[in-house]
Amino acid sequence: MTYTRSAIVTGAGSGIGRAVALVLNADGYNVALAGRREKELLKTADIAAAGGGQMLVVPTDVTENDQVASLFAQTRQVFGRLDVMFNNAGIGAPSVPMEELSPAQWKQVIDVNLTGCFICAQHAIRLMKAQDPKGGRIINNGSISAHTPRPFSAPYTATKHAITGLTKSIALDGRPDNIVASQIDIGNAITEMTEKMSEGILQANGDVAVEPRMDVVHVAKSVLHMANLPLDANVLFMTVMATKMPYVGRG
Repeated sequence: MTYTRSAIVTGAGSGIGRAVALVLNADGYNVALAGRREKELLKTADIAAAGGGQMLVVPTDVTENDQVASLFAQTRQVFGRLDVMFNNAGIGAPSVPMEELSPAQWKQVIDVNLTGCFICAQHAIRLMKAQDPKGGRIINNGSISAHTPRPFSAPYTATKHAITGLTKSIALDGRPDNIVASQIDIGNAITEMTEKMSEGILQANGDVAVEPRMDVVHVAKSVLHMANLPLDANVLFMTVMATKMPYVGRG
Protein backbone atom coordinates (compact mmCIF):
# COMPACT_ATOMS: atom_id res chain seq x y z
CA MET A 1 0.00 0.00 0.00
CA THR A 2 1.35 3.44 -0.91
CA TYR A 3 0.19 6.71 0.57
CA THR A 4 1.48 10.22 1.24
CA ARG A 5 3.04 10.43 4.67
CA SER A 6 1.48 12.94 7.05
CA ALA A 7 2.75 14.75 10.14
CA ILE A 8 1.56 17.10 12.85
CA VAL A 9 3.98 19.70 14.22
CA THR A 10 3.06 21.71 17.31
CA GLY A 11 4.67 25.08 17.91
CA ALA A 12 4.96 25.33 14.13
CA GLY A 13 4.76 29.12 13.97
CA SER A 14 8.39 29.81 14.82
CA GLY A 15 11.82 28.44 15.63
CA ILE A 16 12.36 24.71 15.74
CA GLY A 17 8.74 23.89 14.94
CA ARG A 18 8.75 26.00 11.79
CA ALA A 19 12.10 24.57 10.64
CA VAL A 20 10.95 20.98 11.19
CA ALA A 21 7.62 21.56 9.46
CA LEU A 22 9.36 23.01 6.40
CA VAL A 23 11.89 20.18 6.14
CA LEU A 24 9.20 17.51 6.51
CA ASN A 25 7.05 19.25 3.94
CA ALA A 26 9.95 19.55 1.47
CA ASP A 27 10.50 15.80 1.87
CA GLY A 28 6.97 15.14 0.71
CA TYR A 29 5.04 15.01 3.98
CA ASN A 30 1.62 16.56 4.33
CA VAL A 31 1.99 18.67 7.47
CA ALA A 32 -0.61 19.99 9.89
CA LEU A 33 0.73 23.17 11.49
CA ALA A 34 -0.45 23.67 15.08
CA GLY A 35 0.15 26.61 17.39
CA ARG A 36 -1.62 29.45 19.08
CA ARG A 37 -0.68 32.21 16.60
CA GLU A 38 -2.55 31.72 13.34
CA LYS A 39 -0.67 34.53 11.59
CA GLU A 40 2.67 32.82 12.23
CA LEU A 41 1.33 29.42 11.17
CA LEU A 42 0.18 30.96 7.89
CA LYS A 43 3.64 32.43 7.46
CA THR A 44 5.16 28.96 7.86
CA ALA A 45 2.80 27.64 5.20
CA ASP A 46 3.58 30.56 2.88
CA ILE A 47 7.35 29.99 2.94
CA ALA A 48 7.10 26.26 2.22
CA ALA A 49 8.99 25.20 -0.89
CA ALA A 50 7.00 24.36 -4.00
CA GLY A 51 6.73 20.68 -4.75
CA GLY A 52 6.32 19.48 -1.19
CA GLY A 53 3.27 18.04 0.49
CA GLN A 54 0.18 19.92 1.60
CA MET A 55 0.15 22.32 4.54
CA LEU A 56 -2.87 22.47 6.86
CA VAL A 57 -3.07 25.38 9.31
CA VAL A 58 -4.93 24.54 12.54
CA PRO A 59 -4.65 27.13 15.34
CA THR A 60 -4.38 25.04 18.51
CA ASP A 61 -3.67 25.52 22.21
CA VAL A 62 -2.15 22.17 23.21
CA THR A 63 -3.38 22.58 26.79
CA GLU A 64 -7.01 22.49 25.60
CA ASN A 65 -8.17 18.94 24.93
CA ASP A 66 -11.07 20.01 22.70
CA GLN A 67 -8.73 22.02 20.47
CA VAL A 68 -6.27 19.14 20.24
CA ALA A 69 -9.12 16.77 19.38
CA SER A 70 -10.12 19.12 16.56
CA LEU A 71 -6.50 19.24 15.31
CA PHE A 72 -6.37 15.47 14.99
CA ALA A 73 -9.86 15.21 13.50
CA GLN A 74 -8.98 17.76 10.82
CA THR A 75 -5.69 16.01 10.11
CA ARG A 76 -7.47 12.70 9.64
CA GLN A 77 -10.19 14.25 7.49
CA VAL A 78 -7.78 16.11 5.18
CA PHE A 79 -4.78 13.77 5.08
CA GLY A 80 -6.39 10.43 5.90
CA ARG A 81 -3.79 9.31 8.43
CA LEU A 82 -0.93 10.38 10.73
CA ASP A 83 2.57 8.97 10.42
CA VAL A 84 4.62 11.41 12.53
CA MET A 85 3.71 13.55 15.54
CA PHE A 86 6.34 16.13 16.53
CA ASN A 87 5.54 17.34 20.05
CA ASN A 88 7.41 20.63 20.03
CA ALA A 89 5.27 23.27 21.76
CA GLY A 90 6.96 24.61 24.86
CA ILE A 91 7.53 27.65 27.05
CA GLY A 92 9.78 28.71 29.90
CA ALA A 93 9.30 30.69 33.09
CA PRO A 94 11.13 33.83 34.24
CA SER A 95 14.77 33.11 35.08
CA VAL A 96 14.56 33.86 38.78
CA PRO A 97 15.23 31.90 41.98
CA MET A 98 12.54 29.26 42.30
CA GLU A 99 11.24 30.66 45.57
CA GLU A 100 10.25 33.80 43.65
CA LEU A 101 8.10 31.92 41.13
CA SER A 102 4.37 31.84 41.66
CA PRO A 103 2.43 28.57 41.56
CA ALA A 104 0.66 29.95 38.48
CA GLN A 105 3.98 30.42 36.67
CA TRP A 106 5.00 26.87 37.56
CA LYS A 107 1.65 25.46 36.44
CA GLN A 108 1.72 27.28 33.11
CA VAL A 109 5.01 25.62 32.15
CA ILE A 110 3.78 22.20 33.31
CA ASP A 111 0.53 22.63 31.38
CA VAL A 112 2.20 23.48 28.07
CA ASN A 113 5.42 21.47 28.14
CA LEU A 114 4.22 18.28 29.82
CA THR A 115 0.43 18.07 29.87
CA GLY A 116 0.17 19.45 26.33
CA CYS A 117 2.65 16.84 25.13
CA PHE A 118 0.68 14.11 26.90
CA ILE A 119 -2.65 15.23 25.42
CA CYS A 120 -1.20 15.31 21.89
CA ALA A 121 0.39 11.90 22.41
CA GLN A 122 -2.96 10.47 23.56
CA HIS A 123 -4.70 11.66 20.42
CA ALA A 124 -1.83 10.52 18.22
CA ILE A 125 -1.94 7.03 19.73
CA ARG A 126 -5.70 6.76 19.18
CA LEU A 127 -5.39 7.79 15.54
CA MET A 128 -2.35 5.60 14.88
CA LYS A 129 -4.11 2.58 16.37
CA ALA A 130 -7.23 3.14 14.25
CA GLN A 131 -5.63 3.74 10.85
CA ASP A 132 -4.66 1.17 8.22
CA PRO A 133 -1.84 0.33 8.20
CA LYS A 134 -1.71 1.16 11.87
CA GLY A 135 1.25 2.60 13.69
CA GLY A 136 3.38 5.72 13.51
CA ARG A 137 6.08 7.69 15.26
CA ILE A 138 5.78 10.22 18.08
CA ILE A 139 8.84 12.47 18.43
CA ASN A 140 9.05 14.56 21.58
CA ASN A 141 11.19 17.68 21.86
CA GLY A 142 13.22 17.19 25.01
CA SER A 143 16.19 19.45 25.66
CA ILE A 144 19.69 19.51 27.04
CA SER A 145 17.68 20.43 30.15
CA ALA A 146 16.32 16.86 30.13
CA HIS A 147 19.82 15.95 31.34
CA THR A 148 21.06 18.90 33.39
CA PRO A 149 19.58 22.27 34.40
CA ARG A 150 20.57 25.82 33.80
CA PRO A 151 20.45 28.16 36.79
CA PHE A 152 16.95 29.30 37.74
CA SER A 153 15.12 26.94 35.38
CA ALA A 154 13.24 24.61 37.73
CA PRO A 155 9.86 24.50 35.89
CA TYR A 156 11.38 24.02 32.44
CA THR A 157 13.96 21.49 33.63
CA ALA A 158 11.36 19.50 35.57
CA THR A 159 9.13 19.22 32.50
CA LYS A 160 11.97 18.15 30.24
CA HIS A 161 13.08 15.44 32.66
CA ALA A 162 9.45 14.31 32.72
CA ILE A 163 9.32 14.21 28.91
CA THR A 164 12.03 11.54 29.05
CA GLY A 165 9.79 9.36 31.20
CA LEU A 166 6.81 10.01 28.96
CA THR A 167 8.84 9.10 25.87
CA LYS A 168 9.91 5.79 27.42
CA SER A 169 6.34 5.02 28.44
CA ILE A 170 5.00 5.70 24.94
CA ALA A 171 7.76 3.55 23.46
CA LEU A 172 6.85 0.67 25.77
CA ASP A 173 3.07 0.94 25.62
CA GLY A 174 3.04 1.53 21.86
CA ARG A 175 4.87 -1.69 20.93
CA PRO A 176 1.79 -3.87 20.33
CA ASP A 177 0.37 -1.33 17.86
CA ASN A 178 3.58 -0.45 15.99
CA ILE A 179 3.72 2.99 17.61
CA VAL A 180 7.27 4.22 18.10
CA ALA A 181 8.45 7.02 20.41
CA SER A 182 11.60 9.10 20.08
CA GLN A 183 13.07 12.13 21.84
CA ILE A 184 15.38 14.78 20.45
CA ASP A 185 17.40 16.80 22.97
CA ILE A 186 18.48 20.10 21.45
CA GLY A 187 21.21 22.46 22.60
CA ASN A 188 21.43 26.06 21.43
CA ALA A 189 19.75 26.11 18.03
CA ILE A 190 19.54 29.58 16.52
CA THR A 191 15.97 30.69 17.23
CA GLU A 192 14.29 33.66 18.88
CA MET A 193 14.30 31.71 22.14
CA THR A 194 18.11 31.53 22.22
CA GLU A 195 18.86 35.13 21.18
CA LYS A 196 19.94 35.93 24.73
CA MET A 197 22.75 33.38 24.46
CA SER A 198 24.50 35.51 21.85
CA GLU A 199 24.47 38.41 24.31
CA GLY A 200 25.54 36.45 27.38
CA ILE A 201 23.68 34.10 29.70
CA LEU A 202 24.11 33.14 33.34
CA GLN A 203 26.35 30.12 33.96
CA ALA A 204 26.35 27.72 36.92
CA ASN A 205 29.43 29.39 38.45
CA GLY A 206 27.75 32.79 38.45
CA ASP A 207 29.54 34.14 35.37
CA VAL A 208 27.70 35.54 32.38
CA ALA A 209 29.03 34.14 29.10
CA VAL A 210 28.18 34.16 25.42
CA GLU A 211 27.34 30.65 24.20
CA PRO A 212 27.84 29.23 20.69
CA ARG A 213 24.70 28.38 18.71
CA MET A 214 24.02 26.22 15.66
CA ASP A 215 21.79 26.55 12.60
CA VAL A 216 18.29 25.26 13.36
CA VAL A 217 18.32 23.37 10.05
CA HIS A 218 20.55 20.76 11.71
CA VAL A 219 17.76 20.09 14.19
CA ALA A 220 15.18 19.84 11.42
CA LYS A 221 17.30 17.39 9.43
CA SER A 222 17.83 15.30 12.56
CA VAL A 223 14.08 15.09 13.14
CA LEU A 224 13.61 14.16 9.48
CA HIS A 225 16.11 11.31 9.87
CA MET A 226 14.21 10.00 12.89
CA ALA A 227 10.87 10.38 11.10
CA ASN A 228 12.01 8.51 8.00
CA LEU A 229 13.24 5.39 9.76
CA PRO A 230 11.08 2.30 9.22
CA LEU A 231 8.96 1.50 12.25
CA ASP A 232 11.07 -1.55 13.06
CA ALA A 233 14.01 0.79 13.84
CA ASN A 234 14.18 3.69 16.26
CA VAL A 235 16.43 6.44 17.51
CA LEU A 236 15.06 6.42 21.04
CA PHE A 237 17.13 9.44 22.12
CA MET A 238 19.21 11.85 20.07
CA THR A 239 21.21 14.86 21.25
CA VAL A 240 22.04 17.53 18.67
CA MET A 241 23.86 20.59 19.96
CA ALA A 242 26.24 23.41 19.22
CA THR A 243 29.60 21.68 19.53
CA LYS A 244 31.24 24.22 21.83
CA MET A 245 28.28 25.05 24.06
CA PRO A 246 28.90 24.49 27.79
CA TYR A 247 27.00 21.25 28.27
CA VAL A 248 29.61 18.54 28.75
CA GLY A 249 31.16 19.58 32.04
CA ARG A 250 28.42 22.11 32.78
CA GLY A 251 28.70 23.27 36.37
